[in-house]
Amino acid sequence: MENTIKNIIRQKGPLTFARFMELALYYPELGYYTSHREIIGREGDYYTSVHVNPVFGEMLAEQLSQMADILGEQEFNIVEFGAGRGFLALDILNSLKKKYLRLFEGTSYYIIEVGPGLKQKQRDLLEGEAGFQGKIKWLDSVKEVDKPFCGCVISNELVDAFPVHIVKQVGTELKEVYVDLKDNEFYEILNEPSTPQLKDYFNRLNIKLRDGQRAEVNLAALDWLKEVAESLDRGFVLTIDYGYEAPLLYHPVRQDGTIMCYYRHQAGDNPYVNVGRQDITAHVNFTALKIWGEDASLITTGFTNQMHFLFNLGIIRAAQGDDKKALAVQQLVSPEGMGGTFKVLVQHKG
Repeated sequence: MENTIKNIIRQKGPLTFARFMELALYYPELGYYTSHREIIGREGDYYTSVHVNPVFGEMLAEQLSQMADILGEQEFNIVEFGAGRGFLALDILNSLKKKYLRLFEGTSYYIIEVGPGLKQKQRDLLEGEAGFQGKIKWLDSVKEVDKPFCGCVISNELVDAFPVHIVKQVGTELKEVYVDLKDNEFYEILNEPSTPQLKDYFNRLNIKLRDGQRAEVNLAALDWLKEVAESLDRGFVLTIDYGYEAPLLYHPVRQDGTIMCYYRHQAGDNPYVNVGRQDITAHVNFTALKIWGEDASLITTGFTNQMHFLFNLGIIRAAQGDDKKALAVQQLVSPEGMGGTFKVLVQHKG
């Protein structure tokens, strides 16, 4: 993958960091998410809340049942982006089948997945082991869902993996970071922003970076949100990820931005090593999702951290009498860990 990107730079010149990150993560067959190597779990590079215990999916099933009641429709559609190994879909569907059979029978579940390796693992689990043949459809885009659809769009640790532009404030000028080659190694250069959207982004947020401060701009997240909103007739968008609202995300304490890399359960901040073999992420700007969501007719229903979200859905009650579940709950709601780091944004339309 590294040589592929180097050849592209030789042919076309310096790339925006967003383009470099897109190639490293999503290049067909060679990118981090599109290769067939194991990336999640013990043999991979990181864990998610889904891997802690099925109770996380059970709580999302509770939330989905409430949403379905509010919508009052005969048919309910769940669209999950980036389903990983398929565990969240498995836990949600098992819980709905057990507790809300009528809703389960009226639910269509769609998974939107770009990685062929992950897609196959999802099929093996959900159609093979779990026996949910015919219940789930795999799509390449939310535009392929039967429209207009009513239901909920779910993403769990999706938006942090969208390619981001990196900018740096130099005096009174906003510059963008580009990736070039020097002595056959990746190195960064600064140049004019590749799109006026980058300056407009900070103006809209009323954010002014300090001199020398670097920051990420996730324009892909805004495009994704708009596409989701256009495909949703009535219902909800449930986004779970790590990040902050804009004043905290772009606070001077984060002088170097929030780019993080994960390789074999080790965290680092150098995206130019292990290219195609390590995850590259950036913290999510939830203020941007709210503001641009409203532009797309998505109204903010609520925003909180994972701890309060799960508490309010009854996770303590769900773990009573089950020591294994109780231990998992401690991990999921710990304010110093997952409970405080992960945020939950719910938006609604119609």
